[in-house]
Amino acid sequence: MSQPTPTTDLQAVIGLEVHLHLDTRTKMFSACGTDYFGAGPNTYTDPLTLGLPGTLPTINAHAVDLAIMFGLALGCDVSGFTQFHRKNYYYPDAPKNYQISQYDRPIARNGFLEVDGVRIGITRAHLEDDAGKLMHPLYAPYSLLDLNRAGMPLIEMVTEPDIRTPEQARRFLGLVRAVAQSLGVSEANPEEGQMRCDVNVSVHRPGTPFGTKVEVKNLNSFRSVQRALEYEIARQTRIVSAGGTISQDTMGWDDGGQKTFVMRTKEGEADYRYFPDPDLPPLNITPDWIERVRATMPELPTQKHARYLAAGLRESDADSISIDVPLSRFLDAALQEPGADAPADFAQKLANWLLTDVAGWLSAHEQTLAQSKLTPAHLSALVNLVNAGTISGKMAKELLPTVMEGADPAALVQERGLSVVTDTGAIEAAIDAAMQADPATVEKVRAGNAKAVNALFGPIMKAMGGQAKPDVVRTLLNQKLGL
Repeated sequence: MSQPTPTTDLQAVIGLEVHLHLDTRTKMFSACGTDYFGAGPNTYTDPLTLGLPGTLPTINAHAVDLAIMFGLALGCDVSGFTQFHRKNYYYPDAPKNYQISQYDRPIARNGFLEVDGVRIGITRAHLEDDAGKLMHPLYAPYSLLDLNRAGMPLIEMVTEPDIRTPEQARRFLGLVRAVAQSLGVSEANPEEGQMRCDVNVSVHRPGTPFGTKVEVKNLNSFRSVQRALEYEIARQTRIVSAGGTISQDTMGWDDGGQKTFVMRTKEGEADYRYFPDPDLPPLNITPDWIERVRATMPELPTQKHARYLAAGLRESDADSISIDVPLSRFLDAALQEPGADAPADFAQKLANWLLTDVAGWLSAHEQTLAQSKLTPAHLSALVNLVNAGTISGKMAKELLPTVMEGADPAALVQERGLSVVTDTGAIEAAIDAAMQADPATVEKVRAGNAKAVNALFGPIMKAMGGQAKPDVVRTLLNQKLGL
């Protein structure tokens, strides 16, 4: 469990380094494929990935376009000269003994994203290739190396130290994921290693210089980011409050123990001995290149949010749906179905179903929206049946589990004879029968006890099999009682 922060006037200062796997068919500097998730270890490798002598890298042009697009979405400057450098270090997951990255000429710089009205500065976003993955079997006297991930095209995005709370960091990462997914830049799925995060955190008293920062590496879920920050802020606060000093260390996160641990002392830039990669040419991002990429950019979450507000969604619902790419795509498809544009509040009604009843079913069945058989057309049809008065809201909720399994709601209504009864003659007959069966309640109502009418309403609806339109029943019953 994360430990509570002691009462103090210390404030946290947080910066993030976000790593996104780009959605390309081949790796960053070779023709090796990228569809390795679930494959056997070391099956997606090639001579360059293995760092064999005599191999030469070539730049993945599509990865550069995606990086430019991502930079534009962050409001970055992407124009002009950029180049690749070698970042030298020895580690078993890097067979070349260096990483091809970018140093003082990143592809994107000086941007921002807003979270809850707070502007989070983006220092830079640069391209690089990923390292492999080391696995450490429990109690084994050895480690295992899988190089499938090595050479994968990565964007590393570095923020300014503008974040102040773990929850704000988590919301920022949610927005970054939504931007990446909306653009098709990355699937940004932390569970598959497509989005990882390092955090830099320090504490200080407002008005004084920032404290010594500590880096926590390779956090692979938003929850881990939040928990690691909560723990590290509490740890540093206790030390500083007691008059101690913080060591500039690189930490790991023990998800089982919910605590950080020291991995190594922090390296400096000089330790990496950056120099321009002699095998890769510099690039000049021209205005024509930028406009070509900009012309292909899909709608961003902020644009979706504005569109949903204009369509009548509550702001909280627009917030939730605009940053959930699968959900927003489903809603947009449902809004395009025939008849969906008739009621003014149709978009809000669809959002209500998606965020409550549909979400509840998915959670209970441990499925995502994509894994279910629900289609936008069927959800649109279900809501339209309620809008038209063909079925009641209660009936629709009873049909939903079957609709979630792929059934057509209109066909279900027809097969089960569920259409709401609007025949006033049949309803009046049920009202007369209920009044004759309960004359005492009729007298109470006529004597001035208007609330007693509910005792008649229930039996009437039951007699109609729940298929009478409630407002029609209520109107006719009130007329007969003289209300």
